[in-house]
Amino acid sequence: MPFDVLIRGGCMIDGSGAAATAGDVGIRNGRIAAIGAPLAEPAARTIDATGLAVCPGFIDIKTHSDFTLPINPKAESKVRQGVTTEIIGHCGFSVAPALPGKVDLLRDYLSPSAPWLPFREMGFPEYLDTFPATAVNAGMLVGHNTLRLMVMGMAARPPTPSELNEMIALLEQALGAGALGLSSGLFTSPGAYTEPAEMIALCNVVKRHNGAYFTHLRDESNNVLDALEEAVQIAEVCGVHVEIVHFKCSGMDNWGKTARALEMIRSARARGLDVDCDFYPYTAGSNPLKNILPQWVQAGGVDAMVARLALPEMRERIRADIARDGLNNWGRILSWDCVQISVSPHTPQYAGRTIAALAAETGQEPVDRLCDYLIADKGATRVLITSISEDDIGDLVRSRSALVGSDGNCVATYGTVSQGMPHPRFYGTFPRVLSHYVRDRALLPLEAAVHKMTGATARALKLRDRGLLREGYRADIAIFDPDDFRDRATYADPHQYPTGPRTTVLVNGTVVVENAVHSGALPGKVLRRNGDGSVG
Repeated sequence: MPFDVLIRGGCMIDGSGAAATAGDVGIRNGRIAAIGAPLAEPAARTIDATGLAVCPGFIDIKTHSDFTLPINPKAESKVRQGVTTEIIGHCGFSVAPALPGKVDLLRDYLSPSAPWLPFREMGFPEYLDTFPATAVNAGMLVGHNTLRLMVMGMAARPPTPSELNEMIALLEQALGAGALGLSSGLFTSPGAYTEPAEMIALCNVVKRHNGAYFTHLRDESNNVLDALEEAVQIAEVCGVHVEIVHFKCSGMDNWGKTARALEMIRSARARGLDVDCDFYPYTAGSNPLKNILPQWVQAGGVDAMVARLALPEMRERIRADIARDGLNNWGRILSWDCVQISVSPHTPQYAGRTIAALAAETGQEPVDRLCDYLIADKGATRVLITSISEDDIGDLVRSRSALVGSDGNCVATYGTVSQGMPHPRFYGTFPRVLSHYVRDRALLPLEAAVHKMTGATARALKLRDRGLLREGYRADIAIFDPDDFRDRATYADPHQYPTGPRTTVLVNGTVVVENAVHSGALPGKVLRRNGDGSVG
């Protein structure tokens, strides 16, 4: 029987970390039907991969593309990087469940992250069942902050037994429908009001369903090691897989702690705990502007926050807290030049400007300018914060425990999702690892880097038939020139696809990108967790 697609003459990097081999890949009915050197069977379509690397499609374990895939189903900024699967619903933020009468509450809460996404009332099963056709596969998490918001609003207290049971019921419904697990964002309200007992109760439910727990640590700056220990304790107490997402040691006072953190993860794994972390290869992070302010500023929701920011005495309190502790969850930064407007729905003319520049322009003190800006943009501004050490990134690149995740949305160079100045990681995470850290800095071999982005990630996610070049596996495949596959997106000019005119990407056996041109195909699948914990 002829192949549907034959990839001829490539340098195969199978995703296991093993050395590359020359050969062909035959695809039939969306799966890898044969691997050999050479394959003699005819094919309806042949792709010449001479001089190119052929590897499993990259698995972006940490994204927020749930905010943009319904608007941008072609997923250009991701699939052109070789990404074929995205895991969405992170940091405690998910667009479902959205309960009756609470859609506006969720929309306002997520406005800095999803300013253009239409929200509607729906439970998690409906969310999975009605997710639109997309170019990439997507696995969904249910967000703890969203559960808390639906049950408790922004209440700054532990849940009552009845409220906890309501959250558990919503979590059970999501996991029963196939959600991969639970995500938390303990760094920001309302997740920051959560005590360990609440997370243990919820993660016991996750364990019962053989799901996983993905956490944005309670603190990624001054108390990062304590926050990491809290996450490890969840793995120990609940016996659940814990993924520490976009791990970083943020703020100048915390640079150099990454080596200690990685040793803590290695020690946990040596004790039999199932703990992983992932990172993005950039020194700047991204967050809603409101989240860099002290926790108490956000209490009560957006309207209460905006009213609070207008009061001089509140601004003085904010100033004092930042002078003492640095930015919430980000630590001490060099200056306000390190905080740059990324996306600002109500004041888009300021995208790309820094808080320092805006303050100088109006003759204000930076905290006053920041507060005025949040008021004008109704709390919806998103910013980039330069706060991470390049040496620490190098430690993560070399680590066997650290996977790769963009922490980015799928966007494009046109339409609604081309607005603003997003983080360059949206366009460049995976080619940046391969070009800057593998080719330019030689921090690890190409096969090891591909393993971090494919086979190792698939193992962590329990993907049953993705992440490796194996007969019978899904034909999610990236083809690229290792000598000419480089990120071009920058902080000043982020809307740029990677280089590589011969880059070709297949999702479930369908060519989505051919020679760096998107075909328009939308063959992605919604990935659901099975009862045994495997995902497919």
